[in-house]
Amino acid sequence: MDEKELNLKISASPHVRSDATTADIMSDVMIALVPATAFGVYLFGMHAALLVLACVVSAVLAEFIYQKMFKLPVTIGDFSAVVTGLLLAMNLPPELPIWMGVLGSVFAIIVVKQLFGGLGKNFMNPALAARCFLLLSFGASMTRFVYDGVTTATPLALLKNGSSVNLKDMFLGFTGGTIGETSALALLIGACYLLIKRVISPKIPLVYIGTFAIAMTIYAVVKDKDVVNFVLCEICGGGLMLGAWFMATDYVTSPITPVGKIIYGIILGLLTFVLRIFGNGAEGVSYAIIMSNILVPLIEMATKPKAFGEGAELSEEDKKKKKEDKKNEKKEADAKDDAKSDKAEAKTEKSEAKSDKAEAKTEKSEAKSDKAEVKTTKSEDKKDTSEGKDIKGIFKAICAIMLITVIMGAILGTVYSVTKEPIEKAEEKAKQEAYKEVFPDADNIVTIDEETLDYKQVNDLIQSFGFTHDTIDEISYAVDADKNLIGFIVVVTNDNGYGGDIQMVVGMRTDTTITGLAFLALDESPGLGMEADKDKFKSQFIGKHETRYEYSKTGAVVENQIDAISGATITTSAVTDGINAAVALITILGGE
Repeated sequence: MDEKELNLKISASPHVRSDATTADIMSDVMIALVPATAFGVYLFGMHAALLVLACVVSAVLAEFIYQKMFKLPVTIGDFSAVVTGLLLAMNLPPELPIWMGVLGSVFAIIVVKQLFGGLGKNFMNPALAARCFLLLSFGASMTRFVYDGVTTATPLALLKNGSSVNLKDMFLGFTGGTIGETSALALLIGACYLLIKRVISPKIPLVYIGTFAIAMTIYAVVKDKDVVNFVLCEICGGGLMLGAWFMATDYVTSPITPVGKIIYGIILGLLTFVLRIFGNGAEGVSYAIIMSNILVPLIEMATKPKAFGEGAELSEEDKKKKKEDKKNEKKEADAKDDAKSDKAEAKTEKSEAKSDKAEAKTEKSEAKSDKAEVKTTKSEDKKDTSEGKDIKGIFKAICAIMLITVIMGAILGTVYSVTKEPIEKAEEKAKQEAYKEVFPDADNIVTIDEETLDYKQVNDLIQSFGFTHDTIDEISYAVDADKNLIGFIVVVTNDNGYGGDIQMVVGMRTDTTITGLAFLALDESPGLGMEADKDKFKSQFIGKHETRYEYSKTGAVVENQIDAISGATITTSAVTDGINAAVALITILGGE
């Protein structure tokens, strides 16, 4: 036999191999993302292109520098860092500052990927984890969407506010949104490429989108909406297509069992539906995928198929019973031999020989039984050992997460302590500028401190007059050059805004004539609630002297009415309510 034939390679199962490398798969993903990336750059312009480039380059550099620092094998050649940076960029608003995109890429590579062991060991999608990190850190910038040079609301935000959207524009991509999510058509072209190349399976995306569509259909029927248009708009809008085809199918963070993939898709669809309909925001794909990523180990544990022959071992009781049956059979055979006639005596030698053989067989069978018991014991020991390894692995993972949490907490604490004073100074400066804006005639502004005025009693009084969503934060005197009181400046917070608390500054003369309106906190939907900070809306209050203001959706017809912001009734109501609370307070206190 030839020596080459003897050169055998032995490895653990599975023995089915693929010629595709990680670099090949990542290259296919990059090619599939080209249509959506190109369309995003075409739609949003040069800044979007620079943001994409910055995210990709910073992701690659972060991986390279980290691996060099810790003397690890450099893996940038597998293009996984390129894909992470590209996917992150696809999930970012087109006008996001470049440095924020770079920060997100570094977070994705270092914190989510490398600290957990690199490619194949991260427990959640790095790009989506970075997007959520940026959303939590820079909410205003991450929810500001610009289309055609104008800050506008996304189609999903319009849908949630009850406004109509154009399904054709959403499918083609001529709407506001993140760089890579607007064109459902471009994303489907990329998805078809991945399916043809067999890079992904259609099971997870189809179950995900199907579950989501069913849930949305039921909701649309209950709410008496145009079912077909509403559901299709929800499917084409936001990051559903991008998330379903390009991120939910991530090899590392999705289940590998057939049943697990179905369960995973169902969970994704339901979570996205719940977050979109019942959450504060209009989107929900990123958080849905991350939460589902965390559940993947449990899904795989519950859906793991049994190994061939598992569970077929005999129990100890079965073995004992089998031995007893053999002994009883032997006794019965002996009794029959004793009752035999004289003819049996002539065949004694033969029967003894047979008996010896039977005993020999019995001994062999007992030996086999003992071996089976030994094998069972060994398999049980191996099982216990593997379970012990699993427990150790889980313990190590928990320790690693705790360590990373402590380190990140320490870093954030340090950053907070360093930036606390500058932030407070910036907030105080913004407040003083707002005071001057709402009462430009004042030569001096004197704030009433808590020692002079019991703000708790003030707010109890306001609450008793029906302003249950409003809190008076601060009251100041506006005085002229001769130190005469000419008005008041009231800082009031309404907790009933669409995006959360709205803190406003209201200036008014002693007769409650409003001199100005400014905002210290306003985090409403771009193109909708954020229009409250525009002069077109604020100027409606200035110069008016009313005891209570109302808003109208059909146009103001009386003096105390103002025009509501189109598609932002909740924001309009919150601002109007806050102004009414401020006016009521000054009226109650008697002006001068």
